[in-house]
Amino acid sequence: MKSPHLNYNYFFSGIKNNTFRSLRHRNYRLYFYGQSISVTGTWIQRIATPWLVYRLTDSALMLGIIGFASQIPTFFISPFAGVIVDKMSRYKIMILTQTLSLIQAAILAALYLTDAIQIWHIIALNLVLGTINAFDGPARQSFIIDMVEGKEDLPNAIALNSAMFNGARLIGPTVAGILIAFTGEGACFLINALSYVFVIISLLRMKIPSIENRLRQINVYRNLKEGFSYTFHSIPIRAVLIMLSVSSLTAMQYVVLMPVFSKEILHGTSRTFGFLMAASGVGALMGTLTLASRNSARSLEKIIPVATSLFGSALIFFSFFHNFFLALSMMLLAGGGMMLQMTSSNTLIQTIVEEDKRGRVMSIYNMAFMGTAPFGALFTGWLAKQIGVAHTLMFCGILMLLGALIYLYFLPGIKKSVNEVFSKTER
Repeated sequence: MKSPHLNYNYFFSGIKNNTFRSLRHRNYRLYFYGQSISVTGTWIQRIATPWLVYRLTDSALMLGIIGFASQIPTFFISPFAGVIVDKMSRYKIMILTQTLSLIQAAILAALYLTDAIQIWHIIALNLVLGTINAFDGPARQSFIIDMVEGKEDLPNAIALNSAMFNGARLIGPTVAGILIAFTGEGACFLINALSYVFVIISLLRMKIPSIENRLRQINVYRNLKEGFSYTFHSIPIRAVLIMLSVSSLTAMQYVVLMPVFSKEILHGTSRTFGFLMAASGVGALMGTLTLASRNSARSLEKIIPVATSLFGSALIFFSFFHNFFLALSMMLLAGGGMMLQMTSSNTLIQTIVEEDKRGRVMSIYNMAFMGTAPFGALFTGWLAKQIGVAHTLMFCGILMLLGALIYLYFLPGIKKSVNEVFSKTER
């Protein structure tokens, strides 16, 4: 009779091997470790920036304007960036965007540490960062398949990428809250600048094989038209992008309002803000690790409405809670639902998309996800000023539930189209 201890070891070993199987690829492993440090720095800056803006202006509307400035370039530039990503080396684009992001963070740190920082500086630098991200987003998303050398480990790699992002989201806000309380926001910007060094080194150490250009020539109008036509004629991709756009316009903007909620509703400090964001990060990390343990991308279209409903419900309950610990529990659920929706959407699209159109489709994904966010930031900032932050969060949660119901109505057709794509690829 076999020892139960050995069975437990076998069980947990299987979980480890399955959940982290993409790390067997050297290039992806380098990227994962370097990006983990860099994204932690990004989250530290992401928390410090709105807190600094709110401290300087005491304006919820200004928080929306700052969020708008950082993301609006993605809406206008991302489709053109997708054409470039399909033509040029994704690897070289990544090195360039990470280097430029380092410079942006360094300038922000220098302005703060010399006491020269003003609101217009933050707006301008956020516009610069948004422009960089318009190219970085589709390049980074499309580059994953090159690092894992095929679609076999692609769903796992995307889920691990999201898990890494949310692990950083767990650590970053906590660190940011402590740094802001004891040293000020400037240290946060400086740490973010230094963190980019690690991912740049990781990229330079990769061995990326030469890949033939996916586009024979660049005709911007024709390439853009082809990308949009392919995207919106695909029933599952179209449905997922619409659902993601609604989420980005409404519920995902809770991050913009958290400084106000922390201070005015919970009567907390920067550490309260940091803990709320960290709780959201824990939930998101749990969600992505759950997806990483899956063996395939099948049935992801069914997870999306469930995750969306969880996200919306958590925000509705969160809006009613004035107790810190109850609010933390709802942030845990909101983070899990949000990231399950985002990662399932990303994985499903990347699994069924045609390779020669990957950059353009992912640029449209970025436009639907990140590009609509600035309009959402402005809208939620304005709405919070009119009806209050708690009612705004409740309103956004209700919209998410309605969106999930509409998605469920069309789910049979979405499922049929997804299965047809899988059947073709498995032949």
